[in-house]
Amino acid sequence: MSHIASLDAGHAHVALLEIRRGPFNYVNEALLRELADHLDRLDADPGCRAIVLAAEGRAFSAGADFNSGDDDGTSRDPGPLYAQAMRLFRSAKPLVAAVHGAAVGAGLGLAVAADFRVSCAEARFSANFNRLGFHPGFGLSATLPRLVGAQQAGLLFFTGRRIGGEEALRIGLVDQLVPADEVRASALALAGEIALSAPLAVEATRATLRRGLADAVAEANRHEREVQRVQFATDDFKEGVRAMAERRAPQFQRR
Repeated sequence: MSHIASLDAGHAHVALLEIRRGPFNYVNEALLRELADHLDRLDADPGCRAIVLAAEGRAFSAGADFNSGDDDGTSRDPGPLYAQAMRLFRSAKPLVAAVHGAAVGAGLGLAVAADFRVSCAEARFSANFNRLGFHPGFGLSATLPRLVGAQQAGLLFFTGRRIGGEEALRIGLVDQLVPADEVRASALALAGEIALSAPLAVEATRATLRRGLADAVAEANRHEREVQRVQFATDDFKEGVRAMAERRAPQFQRR
């Protein structure tokens, strides 16, 4: 079953990819592999100059689903999922995320992997890993501080709080805030504006700005994965997942 659709962007030299695992678009290994494969193909397409990543359903991505019984193995071994996630940082062309709803956990990691984020006041962003009882993943320990600064990243990590689009704009997590029904169109307009610039120059400039980023994220993710493997076996992790499912505050016991 396909998780990613390639749609007509309606803009010259712009590609539109849509996540189709609604309504919450939970991240798994198959989805990330398919997305990375699409990005690889678009890298090889000289007619593509910019890409928009959007999503169907209520959320951009509500993260990895620890209760679904999916075969992504996240709760046992995050390695396969993260191996695909790290491929996203090797893409060559500018990526704009159209974040119309929640971007939580791994979904936040997916949004932050893009160069730019267009969103709305109603969207919700959360790095809720610590609230679930484990270390952040998806390379967010490297990407989020780079984007919003170490202080704001620590605040989001330690509290697991959800912030809306206006707060996300204030701290630099999103680049443009528009009405909810204009998120995708505005992301496409931004990608179209990028596509008007010389593609060789844009891609070279992007490579300069992101020099070393993919390697740094991969190294951070290796550490994240090692810590997560240990913490996924703890009672606190099990309690964090139960508390989320039961919509209550977790009762952690440091074990």
